[in-house]
Amino acid sequence: MKLGNPIASGNTAVIYLHENNIIKVLKDYLPDGESEYEANKQKYAHSCGLSVPEIISVTKIGDKQAIIMEYVKGKTVGEIAAGENGKAAYYLSLSVDIQLKIHSKTADSIEPMREKLIRQIVSTGKLSQIQKKALMKKLESMAFENRLCHGDFHLNNLIMSDDNVTIIDWIDSSSGDIRADVYRTYLLYSQVSSEVAELYLRLYCQKSGLSKEEILEWAPIIAGARLSENVSSENNERLIEIVNNG
Repeated sequence: MKLGNPIASGNTAVIYLHENNIIKVLKDYLPDGESEYEANKQKYAHSCGLSVPEIISVTKIGDKQAIIMEYVKGKTVGEIAAGENGKAAYYLSLSVDIQLKIHSKTADSIEPMREKLIRQIVSTGKLSQIQKKALMKKLESMAFENRLCHGDFHLNNLIMSDDNVTIIDWIDSSSGDIRADVYRTYLLYSQVSSEVAELYLRLYCQKSGLSKEEILEWAPIIAGARLSENVSSENNERLIEIVNNG
């Protein structure tokens, strides 16, 4: 299969448009079975009635794992917002409405958030054993109802086409606490703009009835887990400070 030039590339995969389908080719460092694992999460989100690209098949292209899925034509909401000055609040409000739909779904057959966070915190080499123990103790104390959480929710993972918005990139999704999912989004936005992050959080709290304090309770745990991702653009010192302040 000749895929041509990729249309996007990220930390875990290279994305191609081929015969009106999206082909996501996973990078070699990922373990066998990762494509099936990711596809199952996306299938679950689709089965919940959310606007999510349909999985067509999980396959191999050469010796590489690949996922073939429905192509959704459009631009990311992030791209659209960047080109329309003064409309950040509108697009963030739109995204919060979508995130609330996700959070309304009870999740029972995908990875538990607690297990995912424990794995991430244990694996990072950027925290001491004392710091990790403190985060584990805090995590164990958190009580919540399991809901569907995207895990990487932001404007660039929403594709707008006509009047519909499609949610992409479900690899980090889990069954867990919506407050943790909201803090994760807040953390991602705050890396780029504290103003955008605060506006997002204010909108989510207004629409959900949750308080900022309830959401920020998850700050040290999510920041500690984020350290395991080794994102080159992330400021690890910032994350460690959040952990220590928790």
